[in-house]
Amino acid sequence: MGKVEGGMKCVKYLLFVFNFIFWLMGSLVLAVGLWLRFDPETVSLLNGDGAPDTFFIGVYILIAAGSLVMLVGFFGCCGAVRESQCLLGSFFACLLIIFGAEVAAGVFGFLNKDKIIKDVQNFYAKTYEDNNNGTLITSYHKVLNCCGTKASPCTDLPPDTKDCGAGIEEFFNSKLYIIGYVGIGIAGVMIIGMIFSMVLCCAIRNSREVI
Repeated sequence: MGKVEGGMKCVKYLLFVFNFIFWLMGSLVLAVGLWLRFDPETVSLLNGDGAPDTFFIGVYILIAAGSLVMLVGFFGCCGAVRESQCLLGSFFACLLIIFGAEVAAGVFGFLNKDKIIKDVQNFYAKTYEDNNNGTLITSYHKVLNCCGTKASPCTDLPPDTKDCGAGIEEFFNSKLYIIGYVGIGIAGVMIIGMIFSMVLCCAIRNSREVI
């Protein structure tokens, strides 16, 4: 069995290091997903009957993607160390699929960002009208440091207290930006990984043809 030499050996170890970083980034995506799912503040705002589930659907996709990225990173490490064309080819195909899915999910999230926020705002407004002293409404006021809506503002509050429509928009925008930044970072790393895996795969094939 031919072994890569020279510059390709450097690529081999770079790909191994890349895959280890890729595995760590998968762990980061998984951790962010689990944090968003079990964050007490987020859960307290979306835990009532009739609460919109669009945000958590996106979080579940993030958790699944993080788990898959960790698995693919592990196989990429094995393919680089063993110089296996099959593993490297599978690694490239998996990266391509994940990259396509991530782009699609990013576009979906960007197009539905306003809908997610609007759904939560409508849920709050309806719940506030039904019972403005309930446990769920109290959670919104405590977590977001807000009270009421533009249509039904609270009275006897400090002048800097914002309405909960603005508070909800600010809160969820910050969460969605975290998802976006993590996704962009992962996409950049995946492109580098696809390039390295194809270069090493071609080098392994050429070394075996020479022999």
